[in-house]
Amino acid sequence: MNVRLLLLLVFFPLAAACADSPSFALRPGEAFTYRVGWGIIGGAGEIKISAHNETLAGLPLLRVTTATATRGLIHVIYPFKATAESLFDGRDGRLLASEATSTAGPRGTRTNIVFNYAQGTASYVDYIHAERNKPALPIPPGSPADLITSLVQARTYAMKPGEKRPVLVLFDDEFYELTIFADHYENIRTPLGRFDTLVLIPRMEKDPKGMFKRGGEVRVWITQDERHLPVKFEVKLKFGTATAQLTSYTPPAAALAQDTRAHP
Repeated sequence: MNVRLLLLLVFFPLAAACADSPSFALRPGEAFTYRVGWGIIGGAGEIKISAHNETLAGLPLLRVTTATATRGLIHVIYPFKATAESLFDGRDGRLLASEATSTAGPRGTRTNIVFNYAQGTASYVDYIHAERNKPALPIPPGSPADLITSLVQARTYAMKPGEKRPVLVLFDDEFYELTIFADHYENIRTPLGRFDTLVLIPRMEKDPKGMFKRGGEVRVWITQDERHLPVKFEVKLKFGTATAQLTSYTPPAAALAQDTRAHP
């Protein structure tokens, strides 16, 4: 069983780009915590995602932080930690830069990518394996974001069963064309309660590669209330299935401020 591959697919950041105009997956002050289960092991890991505003030389930015780690027995068998920091342009939502680090047992990774949309290229740096550096990686049309953020971003698509949406995914330094399908509505029970949800499934229809070529599947459940919360993710492979369920949610800072004014 390739434990490291499953952990990387569940936890490690990718980048994804929507073919249409960009929109923010998270709003300032929002935070999500997910408990990751693997097979019969319910506490295999944890994912924490948060967003907050910043400014740099007068430029408004949104920083999205994703911290992931194995927990419990899985951590004893195979310790894994990963952190991704992504900076988005606060004016149009485009990803400007992202840095990711991970440790998996004795191994580690540290990469950085900076986007130059005027030149249509990105500078990719691998701090551990410099031979993998790409100073002028071509950027296909789209608006990049990491994988977890892109799945969260699906909450903004307002899709219905039978509809689909193209996305462009970057894993490390390679692009993939995916299509997100709105599959069906489903009422599910989660640690935060029972919700009516829409199940979205990204697929690689043309020239499948990687996990998609081997029959792997990813699903995300989006609540159909006003918050459109991604309450559940699932990564299914031949050698195991990992499920992430939302256990804690903090609403945007603006929503908290409004609620405080309404209930002094």
